[in-house]
Amino acid sequence: MKRREFITLLGSAAAVWPLGARAEEPKTIGILVTGNPSPEAFLKGFREGLKDAGLVEGQQVRLVIRSGEGNAALLAARAAELVALKPDVIVTSLTPPAQAAKQATHDIPIVMAPAGDPVATGLVATLARPGGNVTGITTAAAEVAGKSLELIRELFPASRRVAVLANDADPFTKPYLAQIEQGAKGLNFEIQPIMLRPSAPLEPAFEAMSANHADAVIVQGSLMRKEAVELAIKHRLPSLGSNRVWPAMGGLMSYSASFEEMYRQAADYVAKILSGRKPADLPVALSTKFNLVVNMNMAKAIGLSIPESFLTRADEVIE
Repeated sequence: MKRREFITLLGSAAAVWPLGARAEEPKTIGILVTGNPSPEAFLKGFREGLKDAGLVEGQQVRLVIRSGEGNAALLAARAAELVALKPDVIVTSLTPPAQAAKQATHDIPIVMAPAGDPVATGLVATLARPGGNVTGITTAAAEVAGKSLELIRELFPASRRVAVLANDADPFTKPYLAQIEQGAKGLNFEIQPIMLRPSAPLEPAFEAMSANHADAVIVQGSLMRKEAVELAIKHRLPSLGSNRVWPAMGGLMSYSASFEEMYRQAADYVAKILSGRKPADLPVALSTKFNLVVNMNMAKAIGLSIPESFLTRADEVIE
């Protein structure tokens, strides 16, 4: 073979080779979060779940993250940005981002990681048969809220009034408060809901709690932030959050589903969808693992003594 013919043949092969042997482009996973609380724990757990599912970031998948930056009004625009990028799947953490994503697209698969009571909020038709383009994990946070009241009664037998810091912009708030009100009936509690948006100042809310002689406060997940912890200490209010993030950032305690487990479960849903499964055919998972976490630093800061018998039942004690 002449040198010129060889070079021509080599050039032709080079033109064809990238098409047949080029590594497959990574699948795009859009991530939509509220930005409050911090999404770091979610992203860490989700990334670990992806690795466990054999999806290596930068190789099989790439993440595109959008945040509402603590402002619920920004979620619709952030969801639209993700949809415009045409990701292969969108993963949302907490109910407001899930709602925003569903309103932005009826075609791109959406995985809740997690969302509260997705049937009551209209995200899915049923847990067993979600229908549409949404599936994933639900927290059962509304039902678990009643357990928080039981813990308050156990630690503070004389308590009567419980304030609930509730998110006025979260569609999950209605069933969440309904479950708390239901649980309060059997425990002889007076519930004092305080509605506000995530971006609103918290000082007036805690001043209202003190003025109304609240004995404790339950903080909804989408309102948990450091300022709330500091105000709970300032007003010497025992505080319970909707997940482990609350005591980790300094709040008194939380009783909730294991969010670490749910973040990993969400990655399994993503893997199934990327392999061709339809969200409508993947039942919504209900977390079965629950954790009680107590922060003793917060207890000391507000002069609270927690019995050793209570602490031995905790899954984690932060000191």
